[in-house]
Amino acid sequence: MLVNDPASAHYEIDPDRVDLVAEFRRNPKGPHSDGLRKVLHRMRWSGAGGRYVLVVLDPGRRWALGRLPERRGAPVELFRNQVFDDVGTAEWHVFKLRWQALTGRTIED
Repeated sequence: MLVNDPASAHYEIDPDRVDLVAEFRRNPKGPHSDGLRKVLHRMRWSGAGGRYVLVVLDPGRRWALGRLPERRGAPVELFRNQVFDDVGTAEWHVFKLRWQALTGRTIED
């Protein structure tokens, strides 16, 4: 059973922890270290809206970048010019956007 640390949603991400970026890049599906699990939890669950997400266009084949609305129930903003045929590439793109949003630092490929 997956157990989430409730404090992880408020976890302060250290922008100098590029080792965690490299860990995610090498193995986006896990298993992940405790530090990376906390970063991912923060990226996925903190804040009400404005987080980047992947929207399934064609199950198992195509995904588009989206952004959650600030108000629950409002439509997801869809970026139709950001479409991916590989889920790994899509997840890496979203990770980089979330990292920049939370740390103010850009990840270079």
